[in-house]
Amino acid sequence: MRIPILKLYDCLLVSIQWELDDQTALQFQEDLLHKIHETSANGVVIDITSIDFIDSFIAKVLGDVINMSKLMGAKVVITGIQPAVAITLIELGISLEDVLTALDLEKGLEKLKQELGE
Repeated sequence: MRIPILKLYDCLLVSIQWELDDQTALQFQEDLLHKIHETSANGVVIDITSIDFIDSFIAKVLGDVINMSKLMGAKVVITGIQPAVAITLIELGISLEDVLTALDLEKGLEKLKQELGE
């Protein structure tokens, strides 16, 4: 099952609505990078509110997606990080130092607009 990636002006919105398996996570990574390239998006908001837990592979893929997006020139905001997910990311040593975060999608969009100077 593919994760929908919506374009809003010069940004992409992603709302992950179910727990990710390895194949879906890899497909998402590929789809998002292609969509950034195809649309020349300046920013990406990834909402993970529906994800209650992640394993080490999914955490690594998420970190990779963020870094790859930045390499392609898109700023990334992650929204809706659940407490268990935050704990897992830190315990696994997944560094999200330069990643913008927000509590919800609305605040994430506002933060992205600020970062993009809009």
